Amino acid sequence: MPFKEISQGEVRQALSMMKQWAPMDVEDALELLTPKFTHPAVRKYAISRLKQAPDEDLLLYLLQLVQALKYEDFMEIHDVVVLSNEMSTSVTSRRSEDDVPDNTENNNSVVDNNTFGDPTESTEERLSLATFLISRARNNAVLANYLYWYLLIECEDRQTGAQDLAIRSMYLTVMRNFSHQLATGTTEHQRTRSFLARQQVFIDKLVKLVKTVTRESGNRNKKAERLQQLLADPDAFKFNFANFEPMPFPLDPNVTIKGIVAKKASLFKSALMPSKLTFLTTEGVEYEAIFKHGDDLRQDQLILQMITLMDKLLRRENLDLKLTPYKVLATSSKHGFLQFIESVTVAEALATEGSIQNFFRKHNPCEGAPYGIKPETMDTYIRSCAGYCVITYLLGVGDRHLDNLLLTSSGALFHIDFGYILGRDPKPLPPPMKLSKEMVEAMGGVTSEHYHEFRKQCYTAFLHLRRHANLMLNLFSLMVDASVPDIALEPDKAVKKVQDKLRLDLGDEEAVHYLQNLLDMSVTAVMAVLVEQFHKFAQYWRK
Repeated sequence: MPFKEISQGEVRQALSMMKQWAPMDVEDALELLTPKFTHPAVRKYAISRLKQAPDEDLLLYLLQLVQALKYEDFMEIHDVVVLSNEMSTSVTSRRSEDDVPDNTENNNSVVDNNTFGDPTESTEERLSLATFLISRARNNAVLANYLYWYLLIECEDRQTGAQDLAIRSMYLTVMRNFSHQLATGTTEHQRTRSFLARQQVFIDKLVKLVKTVTRESGNRNKKAERLQQLLADPDAFKFNFANFEPMPFPLDPNVTIKGIVAKKASLFKSALMPSKLTFLTTEGVEYEAIFKHGDDLRQDQLILQMITLMDKLLRRENLDLKLTPYKVLATSSKHGFLQFIESVTVAEALATEGSIQNFFRKHNPCEGAPYGIKPETMDTYIRSCAGYCVITYLLGVGDRHLDNLLLTSSGALFHIDFGYILGRDPKPLPPPMKLSKEMVEAMGGVTSEHYHEFRKQCYTAFLHLRRHANLMLNLFSLMVDASVPDIALEPDKAVKKVQDKLRLDLGDEEAVHYLQNLLDMSVTAVMAVLVEQFHKFAQYWRK
């Protein structure tokens, strides 16, 4: 059947019907911002629905909303920016003429209503995704922090094709508008802008320092010594790393840092030798983070964002699976921060204590309890195993081994290093669920009550997450043109890979049976090597 072009009459009719819809959920409205929907009225409707999302939810989607700017009308973004800048400038000049204090309620409303509009018919026409994000970020310093860093990475000069240059130019326009709106806003807005500028200087100086350490001759210990010397030197790179003016930490802006404890800095053993840095906060406590240079953290950033999202979705269903969604922030395509969680690898726990149970008994002994371990420690372990088994299955996380599975002394198991996702794996025949023999033995084996509880938690988590399939698939749809390696390999298949794992074609009961089979297959593979196929599964964990 030949393609039938849609008439203007049909478009008008569709737009008229849109106004009669029952208000769409924010989770569903995200789909209207994907490249499938190009009509400006449809995209503006999606933004009007996003307005209903609290800042907490907006933070969960912000990474994708910044990507969604690629599907907006670039000319409109430019025109709206020019208009809003003119308006905010005129408001600023009126302020100085009238000598109205910056922090008055009246003053705020003048800027917000004129520049960004209220949800009324007269201003709705001017609503764009860029201005919406900026307006929300102006009034929430945490949103402003992440918006700045998500935009900055898109503003990098990659010297590619005409389309990429147009996209970069658009992001630069949005960034300039964001900066201008902060500069011409209230005292608080200007303070946020100052913090962001200082964060940028801090990271630029830190990159220079880390590059200098990398170029040093000698082994890792020698380099670590040099790292500590440079951090302690107030004149190095014309920046005093040990004692600087307090500012929000880019990785977690709820934490205000004022210096790095030089003598506690160290380097990890891996090839890139990431730096472990201990920051002193204004509250007098220490905050540990890893700074990685020479690595693109955007894939890890996406996976940790999805884990954080799934954790919140499960908690809203009163299911706490003791997940550890540590923070990751790519500050460029070549460096970034990761939150450091005090833990040991499963490989290390096995080498030093002989088993996971021995590791728990050492840190949380309890006479009379099953296995001599505090019940809450075992509960945390069972829940976290279930949560990560389901989540790593849904996201197709590959290359799992006992060095990228971590344990905390309180019983939480969690995964790190997400270089392989969406089914990619450097090793052949990976088991469908990432469940090692050692993990099952720590539960007491396949016949134990703890193992049966683990399975129940897996089924519950799987069913709950399936109910939010639309949100997860919409978020992945918005990432197809992001520079995430394992999505870029097959961008047209990325969403389908996650969708296939959710098995939306099955009812709840069938879905539980499906997951039971996956668990049985994975556990049989590691617990009893019966056939060659299972033997290969078992080998997976040994490599």
